[in-house]
Parts: sequence; C-alpha cells; structure tokens
Amino acid sequence: MARVLVALSGGVDSSVAAALACEAGHEVVGATMKLWGGESDSGCCSVGDVEDARRVAHRLGIDHHVFNFTEEFAHHVVGPYVAAHGRGETPNPCIECNRHIKFDRLLERALRLGFDLVVTGHHARLDRSGGVPRLRRGRDARKDQSYVLSCLGPAALARLELPVGEMTKEEVRALAARLGLATAAKPDSQEVCFVAGGAGPAARRAFLEGRIELHPGDVVDGATGEVVGRVPAVELVTVGQRRGLGVAAGERCFAVEVDVAGRRVTLGRGPALLAHEIRLGRRTWTAEPVPAGTAVAIQASAHGRAVEAVTTEEGVQLRAPFRRVAPGQTVALYDAGTASVVLGSGVALPSQRGAA
Repeated sequence: MARVLVALSGGVDSSVAAALACEAGHEVVGATMKLWGGESDSGCCSVGDVEDARRVAHRLGIDHHVFNFTEEFAHHVVGPYVAAHGRGETPNPCIECNRHIKFDRLLERALRLGFDLVVTGHHARLDRSGGVPRLRRGRDARKDQSYVLSCLGPAALARLELPVGEMTKEEVRALAARLGLATAAKPDSQEVCFVAGGAGPAARRAFLEGRIELHPGDVVDGATGEVVGRVPAVELVTVGQRRGLGVAAGERCFAVEVDVAGRRVTLGRGPALLAHEIRLGRRTWTAEPVPAGTAVAIQASAHGRAVEAVTTEEGVQLRAPFRRVAPGQTVALYDAGTASVVLGSGVALPSQRGAA
C-alpha cells in the first residue's frame, strides 16, 4: 500500500482515478489546485470544479485539500502565454501547466508531505515492465492524452500513476455512475482555463489586449509580395490559419509566417504551407535522450496524426512534407514502430525549412 495524492480537477476522469486508487488499497488524499485568480468561465479553474472535487472526495470517504498555486501559475503559464503571443508564437498553456505545475510544483509538495505517488486522470499508460517507466498512449485513442504528457521526464514518471489509461471514456463514465460520483455526466473541459469565453480570436484578444499591445498588420501574398489585406492584430494570427485574415481570395490561402516586428503576415498556397524539417527547442526526454539519426513518429497536436521523421541535431527531418507547425507548439516524439511509446518532445521554433 502506498500513500497517494490524487489531483482532483473536478472532472470525471480524476474522480474515477481517485476511486481506483482507493480500490487498490492505497491511502488516498485528494487535492485540487487553485491556479487562476482572475476571471474565468471554463476549463479546470472554476469555483464549481473545486466544489465538484470536494463532493467526489466526500463520496469516496477521503480527505480533500485545495492547494493555492496561483502565483506559480501566473509566472510559469500565463506570463509565458502572453509573451509568446507578443512574439507571434502560438503557445500551448496546458502543456506548460503540466510541465511546471502539476508535475513539478504539485509533485514537489506531495513528496514533501510524505506521499509516495501522484495520481491523475489522464488517458495515458505507464509501462514499468522494463524497470524504467515508459509513457504510452491511452487505450482510448479518441481521448489519448499522451501528447500533453510528452514534456515529462523520468523523475516525474517514476512518481506518477495513471489509473484510467486502460479504460475507454465510456467505461470511465459508467464506473463513475455506478459509484454515484457527481461528475459522472460532467462534460469534458475543452478551453484554456484562464481565458474567459473560450479560445477563439475574440476571447484571446479580450484577454491579451490588457496585457500587451496589439498591432494591426499587412497581409502579404508570399508569391508576389503584394499587400492583399489587413489583420487587426498580428499577435493573434497563427501559422496555418486560413480564416479571419481579411483576404477575399477565391483560392485557399494560409498564413505561413507571422512577423510581429514587421507587422506582417505572409500568405501561401498549397506547397508553401508544407515543411520537411522542424527545428525544436526545449527538448525533453521521457527516458534516455534520443540521438540524432533515430527514426521516430511525430505528433504536432493533441489529436493529430503521427507522421514519420528522423531526429536531427536541431529537431526532426520529415520523411515526407508535412503541414508547418506553428512556432510555440509542442511536437511529441513517439517510437517509429507503433507510434505508441512517447520518447520526448520539443517546442517548434520559427524558420522551418519549406518543402519546395
């Protein structure tokens, strides 16, 4: 039996994770993290989520605590999110929250309080058969969250348990209903928790305009250099974006480069959106570092398809041209055979080499 701290977010997955930890005979305590002190109406930071977590803990007969990490969250997640937009990048705050808060600050506190493990409701699996924990995709491919955990290192994985990784979402909800947990039918959280009104351009603009200066900019045809439109805020444009660029062209065009300093968005068509190499910064490995020249599969979004690549000193070389990844986005690396084992991740840098 181990002493485990369950990260109770107020959702059904973490609720069932806590129930399974109790069923396994562990000494279980639930903890909900207060992360955002500002306005929010969605995500995992609301008052309602704390109350839902408290009700689940009461139902399971376990103690429940609320840990205030608002200062750390503002420093490690919200601040970098704002700064990244100011550089014309597209950040992934959920991954940074995992990196700095859930599997750093929370884990640190858990160990200091004498807990052996941290349990979460992520849909991913940990294979300990070889001695070193290997992070794998969850059984439910539609809900797999291995991508958002790809930033974790071996120290965090060694202290982590993922009880719902072997279950489908339907099985999770069915078990929650049988146990009488209040979160059984609660919808999944989809939005950035600290941006009120969702993650669309209007909500992001409302959040960012009080924190950084937003600048209108020209939209330029990459083939001709001609100015073909204007955008109200260059900082809100994402590489790969097609809508909302103020261009009434009959042909499908995409943003292929965002230059905040030059107040310019460059458009491209077809092949201009493709790249054969992705430069990566902030690389982390789930186990041993992967050397250059290793065949891998990469995934550039939470539910994107995995594509073949080879690691390089600077990032990855793609086997075939692939849609450009917006700078600031995380690229997860999986094993080349099954694309099931997470090897590590990196953050996409600007200046990806085009396919042409």
